[in-house]
Amino acid sequence: MRYPAVAGQFYPSKEKALREQIEDSFRSPLGPGQVPSLAKGRGSIRGAVVPHAGYVFSGSVAAHVYGAMASEGFPETFIIIGPNHHGIGSGVAMTTEDFVTPLGTCKIDREIAAKLRDWVDEDPSAHAQEHSIEVQVPFIQYFSKEAKFLPITMAFQDYDTAKELGAQLRNACKGKDTIIIASSDFSHYISAKEAERKDNAVIDQILKLNASGVERVVMQQDVSMCGYGPVMAMLEAVQGKSAQLLRYGNSGDVRPMAQVVGYAGIVIRG
Repeated sequence: MRYPAVAGQFYPSKEKALREQIEDSFRSPLGPGQVPSLAKGRGSIRGAVVPHAGYVFSGSVAAHVYGAMASEGFPETFIIIGPNHHGIGSGVAMTTEDFVTPLGTCKIDREIAAKLRDWVDEDPSAHAQEHSIEVQVPFIQYFSKEAKFLPITMAFQDYDTAKELGAQLRNACKGKDTIIIASSDFSHYISAKEAERKDNAVIDQILKLNASGVERVVMQQDVSMCGYGPVMAMLEAVQGKSAQLLRYGNSGDVRPMAQVVGYAGIVIRG
C-alpha cells in the first residue's frame, strides 16, 4: 500500500470532510456549479490536464474536468502522469502499490503496468512523497470505487522522454478503456496578469494538440509550469482529435495575493 503523504495538507484527512470539500469544489462559483452523477457508458474524453494544488485553491478547476468526465462516464482505468517535485527515485517511475486515501483504496491496473516494465521503472520511492498524483485520486474515488489507475512520475520532462513515454502508453493501453490525466499547475508565483499571458501561450499549444510546441513555449517564455512533461506525454499517448479549455484560473481567484499560481482544466477528445 502507498499511504497518503499530503492528507490533512492539500485536502482533508477525514472521509466526511474530504467528501464535503470535493462537493464544495463543484458547487463553488469558480466550479461547474453542481455535482454530476456518474453516467453509464463512455463519452469521447481520452485525456485531460488537471491542476494539483491544495483543493482550496485548485479544486474548483479540477472539478470542471472531473465533472465533464463523470457526466460522460468513467473509463476502466485512469493513467495519471505527474511531475516528480522532490527529485527522488527514477526519472520515469511507476508503482504497483495501491493508493490509500481517506475515501478508501484505489487499485492499480497491474495489467498495464506489466506491459510498461521494459521502459518505465517500478520505483515506489518516486511516489512516496509526491502530491501531484495523490491529490487526483480522491476525485476519482468520489465517483467510483471500481475504477483502477496507474501512477507515473516524470523527473525527466524533455520532449524526447515524453514522446517515448507516450508511445509506450499507447501500446500498453491498446484494447483497454483509459483516460490519461496530466497533472500540472502552470505559472508559479508571478502576477496574475503575467501568469495569464504566459499560461495562455502554453494552453494555445495544448489546444492545438502540439506536444513539442508545449516544450518550445515553456522554454522560450520561461514558463514555470511544473508538469509540462506529463502534458506532452499525455498528448503523444492520446493523439486526440480536439481539445477544450474548461476553466483557467489562479490562486488569486480564491483570496487576494500579489503572486499567484495558474491552473487550467482541459479535456482531450478522441
